[in-house]
Amino acid sequence: MERLEAGPLVVGCETACWDAVLIRVLIWREFGVLYNRQYVCTLLHNLGFSFQKARFVSDHLDTVKRLVWLEQKWPTIVRAAKRRRGLILFEDEASFAQWGSLSYTWARRGQQPEVPTSGKRKGYKVFGAIEYFSGRLFSQGIEGRCNAESYQAFLQMILAQTTQHLFLIHDGPPYHPSASTQAFLVVQSDRLPAEPLPSYSPDDNPIEYL
Repeated sequence: MERLEAGPLVVGCETACWDAVLIRVLIWREFGVLYNRQYVCTLLHNLGFSFQKARFVSDHLDTVKRLVWLEQKWPTIVRAAKRRRGLILFEDEASFAQWGSLSYTWARRGQQPEVPTSGKRKGYKVFGAIEYFSGRLFSQGIEGRCNAESYQAFLQMILAQTTQHLFLIHDGPPYHPSASTQAFLVVQSDRLPAEPLPSYSPDDNPIEYL
């Protein structure tokens, strides 16, 4: 059980995901019993396991920093926001490709279909910030690049749309900790204090799911 939960890399496999065949081999190697593959699936199910899609987690993340954030930083922000009746904003950016994508289609056997394209690699960028307590969304689309100037324009837009105290939580692309953005945040610090998320922690940012 412990080896299954630790993953196949721990027992010398070259993959990080278990399948019934690998577990069958593990049981045979450890106990000298060779089960049928289908029975291995039944056995795993009876032991409380299920066959499910794994998710990637960065091997660069700092577990200690993430724990400090969740147990110390985050509760402090929540208390301050409730005391000031402010908004906690989780911010992120997204990019949407404008050149489309190809899919499968019916066509004559041996004649691969062609789809005309302009060849342009234009994208549409969106800044977004979701409010933790209410789910209110602030967003702004741009056709240029995400940089310090466009990020500050987005924050200015939010400041103009509400009079409440704001608590900004964002990740770490280069233009967030840039000198220009930091100078902007210093000027706005009375109303817009900012707190960076720990590195490689998208699962701690609610807007990622939106």
